[in-house]
Amino acid sequence: MTDTTDTAASQNAIEARGLEKTYRGQHGQPPKHALKGIDLAIPQGSIFGLLGPNGAGKSTFINILAGLVMKTAGSVSIWGFDIDRNPRNARRSIGIVPQELNLDPFFTPREAMEIQAGLYGVPKRARKTEEILAAVGLTDKAEAYARSLSGGMRRRLLVAKAMVHSPPILVLDEPTAGVDIELRAQLWDYVRQLHAAGTTIVLTTHYLEEAEELCDRIAIINNGEVVAHDTKDALLRRLDTKRLIVRPEAALAQAPEALKAFEPAVREDGALVLHYAPSRMPFEDVLDAVHGAGVRIADLSTEDADLESVFLSLTGSRAAAAKAGAGGLAAE
Repeated sequence: MTDTTDTAASQNAIEARGLEKTYRGQHGQPPKHALKGIDLAIPQGSIFGLLGPNGAGKSTFINILAGLVMKTAGSVSIWGFDIDRNPRNARRSIGIVPQELNLDPFFTPREAMEIQAGLYGVPKRARKTEEILAAVGLTDKAEAYARSLSGGMRRRLLVAKAMVHSPPILVLDEPTAGVDIELRAQLWDYVRQLHAAGTTIVLTTHYLEEAEELCDRIAIINNGEVVAHDTKDALLRRLDTKRLIVRPEAALAQAPEALKAFEPAVREDGALVLHYAPSRMPFEDVLDAVHGAGVRIADLSTEDADLESVFLSLTGSRAAAAKAGAGGLAAE
């Protein structure tokens, strides 16, 4: 096995070309085509968001990167190493933090880190166990059994284990699922530190605000296909839409029928939310419609399109919208 990359000049951390995965049908069920010819290039040095509704194919894609699922067709390279021709080098180039908290309850964080480093063949003199434990805030728990750690601490330990071999790419699969807001902020800060140090980050998340806060590039997968792949700012510009939040003098119980064309919604506080396209309708016309519907305005504000709007426009996932409004997008 050589240490040279298959594509030394590549500027992409991960490349997938025509990637397909079909699962056999079980108990008389038809086969499931989980990935349908995925073409995806993740640039080196980026924080790359991978979004999609439940069953979109995100987990299948990540499991192929991890070597846990065999692809049906296509090619994948990780840091220039083809996963078929150079599987060992490909896997050494990536660290994956899974969704599941799969830790041995009877190992301490320090022991778990040392065992993981040994599995990757990291010489004892080159190990960074103490440095990584400090970075994820687990120094004071280094000798505690994993079973005694809180859920948030266990998730931080998973991040630490994924970093023992200093991979240039780190994949975080739903890293903040089920953790409190304070810990989420701490993990965000650590992700930024890793990125600043040169690590390419691939993030799957069902928290839309997380992707909007951290990622510079985003791909959206739906039904096994990439339906969008661009910079975050370019994706947001794709939607020519604004939200108008109208706070009426008297709280509304329901939206006036006359405003149906604006996809109205009434918030819990009685405010009215309307949607309109600035390129096709002047703001004054929207106000005229509100007045014409008999709504007396106490205050109003506008909001530009956000990542949730982009996601919904590309996937049509209204079920996801309901969850996103409650703080999370349906996770795979």
